[in-house]
Amino acid sequence: MQKPSIPKGTRDFGPAQVARRQHIFNVIRRTFESFGFAPLETPTLENLSVLTGKYGDEGDQLLFKVLNSGDFAKDVTAFDLETGSKALLPKIAEKGLRYDLTVPFARYVAMNRGTLTFPFKRYQMQPVWRGDRPARGRYREFYQCDADVVGTDSLLCEAEIVLMTAQVLNGLGLDDFTIKINHRGVLRNIYQALGSEGNETGLFVAIDKLDKIGRDGVTKELLERGFSEPTIETLFALLSVAGSYEEKLQRLMAGFVTAGVEPDGVRPGDEESDEAMANYRGLTELAEVLDLLTASGFRQFDRLEFDPTLARGLSYYTGCIFEVKINNVQMGSVSGGGRYDNLTGSFGLPGVSGVGFSFGVDRLYDCLEALDLFTVTAETPTRCLITHFDVASGRAALPLLAQLRAAGIPSELYPDASKLQKQFKYADAKGIPLVIVLGPEEIAAGVAKIKIMASGVEQVLPLGEVVAALTVE
Repeated sequence: MQKPSIPKGTRDFGPAQVARRQHIFNVIRRTFESFGFAPLETPTLENLSVLTGKYGDEGDQLLFKVLNSGDFAKDVTAFDLETGSKALLPKIAEKGLRYDLTVPFARYVAMNRGTLTFPFKRYQMQPVWRGDRPARGRYREFYQCDADVVGTDSLLCEAEIVLMTAQVLNGLGLDDFTIKINHRGVLRNIYQALGSEGNETGLFVAIDKLDKIGRDGVTKELLERGFSEPTIETLFALLSVAGSYEEKLQRLMAGFVTAGVEPDGVRPGDEESDEAMANYRGLTELAEVLDLLTASGFRQFDRLEFDPTLARGLSYYTGCIFEVKINNVQMGSVSGGGRYDNLTGSFGLPGVSGVGFSFGVDRLYDCLEALDLFTVTAETPTRCLITHFDVASGRAALPLLAQLRAAGIPSELYPDASKLQKQFKYADAKGIPLVIVLGPEEIAAGVAKIKIMASGVEQVLPLGEVVAALTVE
């Protein structure tokens, strides 16, 4: 007999774990809705044409492809097999599992453009799949909770990402966190300051690995990508600017001016002025986000860090980018996101800017568990168990069971006529707080005995008063 198992990188969740996960979902959902986001769901399966080319070469390799139904190999030729996977894949797989929720959202916006009111704000809480190597905090199936806005260039959206992130983490009891922010424009300016040596995308990919493989690892990778040692030294000098948020902005601007990087102007739609044009778009926008947060009453600036090394590997980001880490747990980022100016363009709807971010519920769960911050412990929603001694008393308990449920009190009747000790043991194992004893004597007297499991206190009440008494509690 084969031993039952599940694929690596996936997990089962028992009742207690699901209750805790629902607590996380509820905190995130309340926050998203308080900022005006509406719920949305998209299919598990997307056409591969929708998914491929949106996440960079490394992301495309992690897509789970789904074989065509039926004889999926019927159109495959010997030449296809000899040519390799690129020729073979379109003939055997047309669909794939969601890699994230942002690209499906962009596809949805393009398909429903005529029915949406812009700016369009949506949140989405669904599982995604990535063929990554499983490790602690890294799964092949995991939930994301996204909030995105499309149809506006306003940096208020970026500021509200910071506000929502802090509100969710505070609501979960996580108080030692860092919200890192950078801008793809800053990274492009850094690339220009290097004399546009090597490949820009290769530079971003390498920088994105800095916290994983360190300076030596990034140096090695950049040398392999064609960057010279003097250029790499210049890079790390720019990336290592120190100071407060504002001080880093000023020091990077000075570095760009010294390197002769041409200012790249302001956001489309902003009023152009000599002062604005003298700055660099990325630095200017990061400064504006800071001003908007101050005006919004944000108080946790010690949790906000401008990090020039933050790159975010997804290729569709064009503006501000975010990443969130819990500092007192050995864990990767629990949230990330950014601005994408033309993601819908690949679906026939160009020029629609969007910005969003996502929480990884599974990593949040692991952090809360590691820090012993879960207050949700109940393994069952049942609040009351009715016990009985025989078939007759079990049937007599059914009207009371119906009344309890109608009053909104989650209740159940022990299904078998078993020893009372066994029924109490069942209630204790499931964490049911109240037990009603309804035997032949209680039924004959028209009463019920109620026991509070935590304290052992018992109370006898007329049957007609039980529901009202439990409702008050």
